[in-house]
Amino acid sequence: MLEFPEKIIPQGTIEKVTDEENTMISFESDYTTGAHPAILKKLMETNLEPAPGYGSDRFTQQAIEKIRRACECPDAQVYLAAGGTQTNQLVISAMLRSYEGVVAAETGHVSAHEAGAIEYSGHKVLTVPGHMGKMDAGELKAFLEGFYADGNHEHMVFPGMVYISFPTEYGSLYSRKELEELHGICADYGIPLYIDGARLSYGLTSSQTDVTMADIAGLSDVFYIGGTKVGALCGEAIVFTKGNMPEHFLTMAKQRGALLAKGRLLGIQFDVLFTDDLYLENGRHANRQKDKMVAVLKRAGLPFYYESPTNQQFVILENERLKEIEKEVAVSFWEAYDEHHTVVRLAASWSTTEEDLEILEQILTKK
Repeated sequence: MLEFPEKIIPQGTIEKVTDEENTMISFESDYTTGAHPAILKKLMETNLEPAPGYGSDRFTQQAIEKIRRACECPDAQVYLAAGGTQTNQLVISAMLRSYEGVVAAETGHVSAHEAGAIEYSGHKVLTVPGHMGKMDAGELKAFLEGFYADGNHEHMVFPGMVYISFPTEYGSLYSRKELEELHGICADYGIPLYIDGARLSYGLTSSQTDVTMADIAGLSDVFYIGGTKVGALCGEAIVFTKGNMPEHFLTMAKQRGALLAKGRLLGIQFDVLFTDDLYLENGRHANRQKDKMVAVLKRAGLPFYYESPTNQQFVILENERLKEIEKEVAVSFWEAYDEHHTVVRLAASWSTTEEDLEILEQILTKK
């Protein structure tokens, strides 16, 4: 059971919150609350301890060693960044040559929801069809074959990397076999496979996965472990798995505004997340609450657009009913379904409580 302090003030004492309470409940996303209490506690305990900057502090080094052990990749090169879009732009732009682009599903986050951050860095996102967020290995192979079969390909943007998410933007999952196929194709063409793990914990702890953290490390060339959506205030851990971190990566990170002077802020959080299995336990909690949320949505008679195996769920609501629900519950717009219906996303998270689910059911079943 999660226990949240009412309020932490600088002196470390507890003071009751007197501000007017927000009566809305939120299933809008998995990063709408702050941070796991264990992280806040550690930040407070170490607050006045001096530490060197830029990730050279002891907390960051401890976190890196714990991440290496969790990945079963003792030689992994690990770099901590602040956020997901920043991480994607940094990794992709640092690893690609000037004439290369990154191949992603058309629904991939770098293609659809990052405001052109990759293109802003000078690299095109090359798209293949998405299937509930997933890239098909056969279609990827056909895309690459078609590129090199084109007699004019020297005048085109070269595919220099493949990007996927685990879980995808739809909460769907790749099987180990699917990852092996994608990785094999990338190896055949000499390009890296990059896995966006913004919600990695929720995927690894799904009851429907056969993929482990070690599999993610072994079947990718670079991936990141998302903290922002899994209980950290902020932070993502980039893991280069093949001794392939670009030379002077820290310098390139600084050029891109992705180097924190107070690197301890990220180091402490990942040190806590990778102590006593907290990172995966946060995912397990979210998936347990997801199962209960799915039951609530079904009892309320809501049709699913996609019932995912992870913490994000997608339902179809009549527009008028959506307006009423949004007065009491924060949900996330996904896409227009038709003239009278909208697809919305509800996300369980590491901080979703039983009370949240009870209130959600009361609202959805209200006559």
